[in-house]
Amino acid sequence: PGQLRRVRLDAGPMPAIDLDDYSGIVVGGSPFNASDPARQKPAVQLRVEREMQALLDDVVARDFPFFGACYGVGTLGAHQGAVIDRTYGEPVGPVPIMLTDAGRADPLLNGLPDVFDAFVGHKEACRTLPAHATLLASSPLCPVQLFRIRSNLYATQFHPELDETGTVRRIETYRHAGYFAPEEMDEVIERVRAASVTEPPRILQNFVRRYAR
Repeated sequence: PGQLRRVRLDAGPMPAIDLDDYSGIVVGGSPFNASDPARQKPAVQLRVEREMQALLDDVVARDFPFFGACYGVGTLGAHQGAVIDRTYGEPVGPVPIMLTDAGRADPLLNGLPDVFDAFVGHKEACRTLPAHATLLASSPLCPVQLFRIRSNLYATQFHPELDETGTVRRIETYRHAGYFAPEEMDEVIERVRAASVTEPPRILQNFVRRYAR
């Protein structure tokens, strides 16, 4: 923890970031939906999107290590010309993630089985990847679960950073955010607690092992 610098973009403007001071960037989930019409986005979301756009200009140009979970698809994907919309949303809970041939060969997925369960919960997803992106994993209801840009930029639709406790906390936090009917919260939590999700954290471990300096 002492080697991490956490920035809450919803709480204030992005500070100046010199990439030379860091090994990599990890972007977590967000209450924002990249595919919402601009007129419906609050001022804080528009600010965050401008700041992320500028940061990604530098990150992509340098092929700087980047890992985005969930909102990472909306940020990195949109920046690179992916189509982000609500075609492939998934309900909150565990889903099977299936590696592509490229995924099985990617160092970030070293040691993971060809199929493993992960936690999801999203209204939007990537419908179409740009030609220069590499698809690494899919799920039955969402064709783009993990992709890579260049050699070192990754985004997952699922949440490798969330264990059962973190997923339950997220469910409680977003009870009234439209991911499920509020009265169904206990049922959603029960579905999460009944799951066995063990493999996704290895992806972040591989990211750290590969890039930390």
